[in-house]
Amino acid sequence: MKLKFLNYRNLENKYKEGDEVFAKVNPSQKLIIRRYVDRIYYCKIKNNPELKELVYFEREIASDETKD
Repeated sequence: MKLKFLNYRNLENKYKEGDEVFAKVNPSQKLIIRRYVDRIYYCKIKNNPELKELVYFEREIASDETKD
């Protein structure tokens, strides 16, 4: 019996760079995905891009298209 190991690098991330999303804890603040590395999304605040980046796991963010 062969075991198949899950390789996370082969899985596609749900959101792409440039997508507009929001944090589930603060849905009124729109974010733009800047980067996706090691299952972590690096986001800029849409109306204030000069502020520090915010970092989220996929389960912590949603988009208007995904009604979680």
